[in-house]
Amino acid sequence: MNQNERAKLILKILNQIYPKTPIPLKHKNTFTLLISVALSAQTTDVNVNNVTKNIYTKYYRPEHFVKLGRKKIEKLIKSIGLFRNKAKSVYLLSKQIIKKHNGKVPKNFKDLESLQGVGHKTASVIMSQKFGIPAFPVDTHIHRLAQRWGLTNGKNVIQTENDLKRLFPRKNWNKLHLQIIYYGREYCKARECYGVTCKICTSCYPDRKKPIKTKKA
Repeated sequence: MNQNERAKLILKILNQIYPKTPIPLKHKNTFTLLISVALSAQTTDVNVNNVTKNIYTKYYRPEHFVKLGRKKIEKLIKSIGLFRNKAKSVYLLSKQIIKKHNGKVPKNFKDLESLQGVGHKTASVIMSQKFGIPAFPVDTHIHRLAQRWGLTNGKNVIQTENDLKRLFPRKNWNKLHLQIIYYGREYCKARECYGVTCKICTSCYPDRKKPIKTKKA
């Protein structure tokens, strides 16, 4: 089975299991999704959702976070890892959005990635999930799974993103990114499947016996 055949099989399996793909990060609008994605670095979506559920009822616009200031933002998100750096990013990107973009989240990669604490992955999430523009955000989970499934060599996340975009139809990217995340959390877990037990791994590699080592993002 070559890469293209594996990609078609994987897409078929994921469409069967996850016909619908709600965004796992709870949010009120595009701006709060941007904040949640920024907060999710090196922590879980569950942790972010637990913190932001009490924030977004009161604060959901860049003006709100600028008025709060860094110290108050720190207090609000202190249970999340790297909260000081993240509070700084939230505060500064809020100021940038007000000053440079009239209070609205920009709708292109260049401007998004120019915001404090916003990298290519975060920008890709916003472009795909809120603006409907085809993108393929690659986080550590997708990077790991793409290697297990023989879709990339795992050189780096940029290579993984390019390989996935090459193998899957553009029309599927936005949904597929979430499908892979959901599948990885439920079936192809980092410390349970190891590339030898879940349906996708066994379907793509029926003769695989040894656990697969993957390169970190």
